[in-house]
Amino acid sequence: MPDFRIPMSSPDLSDRERQAVADVLNTPVLSMGEQNLAFEQAIREYSGSANAIAVSSGTAGLHLCVRAAGIQQGDLVLTTPFSFVASSNVLLYEKAIPVFVDVEPESGNIDAEQLTRAVEEIMKGGKDAEGWLPRRGGEASAPLKAILPVDVFGQPANYSAIKELSDKYDLAVIEDSCEAIGAQYEGRMAGRLGDSAVFAFYPNKQMTTGEGGVIVTDDDDAADFMRSLRNQGRALGDTWLEHTHLGYNYRLTELSAVLGRIQLGRLDEFLEKRAQVAAWYTERLSAIESIETPQVGSSTTRMSWFLYVIRLAKGVQRDQVIRKLEESGIPSRAYFSPIHLQPYMRDLFGYQEGDFPITEDLGKRSLALPFSSIMTEEQVDMVCEELIQLL
Repeated sequence: MPDFRIPMSSPDLSDRERQAVADVLNTPVLSMGEQNLAFEQAIREYSGSANAIAVSSGTAGLHLCVRAAGIQQGDLVLTTPFSFVASSNVLLYEKAIPVFVDVEPESGNIDAEQLTRAVEEIMKGGKDAEGWLPRRGGEASAPLKAILPVDVFGQPANYSAIKELSDKYDLAVIEDSCEAIGAQYEGRMAGRLGDSAVFAFYPNKQMTTGEGGVIVTDDDDAADFMRSLRNQGRALGDTWLEHTHLGYNYRLTELSAVLGRIQLGRLDEFLEKRAQVAAWYTERLSAIESIETPQVGSSTTRMSWFLYVIRLAKGVQRDQVIRKLEESGIPSRAYFSPIHLQPYMRDLFGYQEGDFPITEDLGKRSLALPFSSIMTEEQVDMVCEELIQLL
């Protein structure tokens, strides 16, 4: 690996977190104990949700939400191709069909106008529905069960439009807020905008548990079902070797839970720091003709900065930019590679280049710069100076 002068990302940890993890190591309970309960309680209080279910990853959480929504083989679910692959993979685990809708060029979130057309035409069935389905693998007669929007890079999707559609057509809404804890949409907290939602805590996220995630929902029955599934299908009242449901080992360790509880107490501090780093970047880069800086929509009343992702002008060779920055000791990443063009998605569904032009354009031009809550203004200067000189 190159010897980078600046890390791509870094968790913001204090001695309090380190001591708390050490204290748990001095107990005999390392899984499914009081730290999980305390973490879930803290998430409920922060989000305002009736239920919080700690799980081993954001992907695990989304998978459980899919199961709880009753999504089965052949069912159709509308989602976005501009995301991390997990948001589609959790549908494939149940042999459901992800039906992609292209995104807004400004935010990278699912395009509400196209989503509305997709719902209405799929509900009509026949030729109207076929136009939205992949070339192979989906049936126009299959039921449309849900919408799975993604809050890309910490900015919530258009939930006013999504809620209107879900109410009219009785569709479940699974909110992928894995990148957006703490964000607000029209004054409402991300994670409270769908039937269920998931936050994730990988080390590059706004807060971390090392690996882990949490589901939030107001549906008590769904919450009980998902608690059972995360613990090998043991339902309330089952003994250790009784399993009411087909479940999974999606438990969060006590070490991760105590880390998450303390990190959550610092989340607003982290978000303020990350907003400052984003502001430094925008101040230095917004006047550069070959760079588009991130845009925050008017409905986003609080941005939860996950990454700082710029778009390079068409004609700029992004791979060369990445290589040259790396040679100067600065990491950067392409974000995202379109899901529909991943090799296994092409094989399964026959997707081709040109199917989702906005997603593909963003996939070619987007570049994530080093970003974290512990990044200094001097480090931002270093990145921007190298990038501007290179361009």
